Amino acid sequence: MAEKKNENKNPIAAAAKSVGAMFGIGAKPPAKGVPLRAKLLVSVVNLRDEVRLKEVLDDCSVTLSYTFAGTGTARSAVLDYFGIGGTEKSVVLSLFPESDEELILRELRTKMSLYLVGRGISFTVPLTGVSQIMANGITRAATNKTMDGSKIMRSEERKYNLIVAAVAVNYVDAAMDAAREAGAAGGTIIRARTLDNAKAEQFIGISLAREQEILLILAKKEATLPIMNALSEKVGAKTEAAGAVFCVPVDRTAGISAADEAEAEQKEESGETK
Repeated sequence: MAEKKNENKNPIAAAAKSVGAMFGIGAKPPAKGVPLRAKLLVSVVNLRDEVRLKEVLDDCSVTLSYTFAGTGTARSAVLDYFGIGGTEKSVVLSLFPESDEELILRELRTKMSLYLVGRGISFTVPLTGVSQIMANGITRAATNKTMDGSKIMRSEERKYNLIVAAVAVNYVDAAMDAAREAGAAGGTIIRARTLDNAKAEQFIGISLAREQEILLILAKKEATLPIMNALSEKVGAKTEAAGAVFCVPVDRTAGISAADEAEAEQKEESGETK
């Protein structure tokens, strides 16, 4: 009783506790029946498989997808996880209702044969915010209208991070070499350009190249820091590459490794969710 009164006296702490539980933060597992959220699926597939990917997604859920090109031309060093070496790839970003996450990844594994080398990978990324109109439309059409909170992945359960390195053109091979030496298996490269970053450049103290290449590396959690340190040293802000390096958390994956796929299948068969 006294604990409840203390929470009432501190509404900020009570609100923080509630939000933390919703997003899987904190020692205690989140409660069941939390509000349904939109989540992000990232897929890297062969160019010819882009249409099939969307068909699979639409068959088992409601997704809003955006696609852009990845390229591995003349970059033989960039292989493995994203299978980008020498062929064009489609990088697809899809918003989907979180309650359909397990179904989506299971269908992608089987119908897209992501367990085969070179077919591509998919992984989910938690979102901290999304347009309300988009989120409402996606979640309204979801299979389940609420989310079992025990299925929301918490930080300590995650196995992977997505490392992003944006570097000046012609430095991406050096970036990948440094990442490999630090334990990275491979990555994907996409072309990009900076916008008007004059204000930020004043505070950072460097000038960024207009044309850039972005290297995406999916790394195991324990390997993330060594890879990021290697990238910062080789192609970081204080080098000629003037690179920006950061990472985002990854929840569930499909097509990464045979061991991960076998573990995922065992958990699905046993009814486990983590």
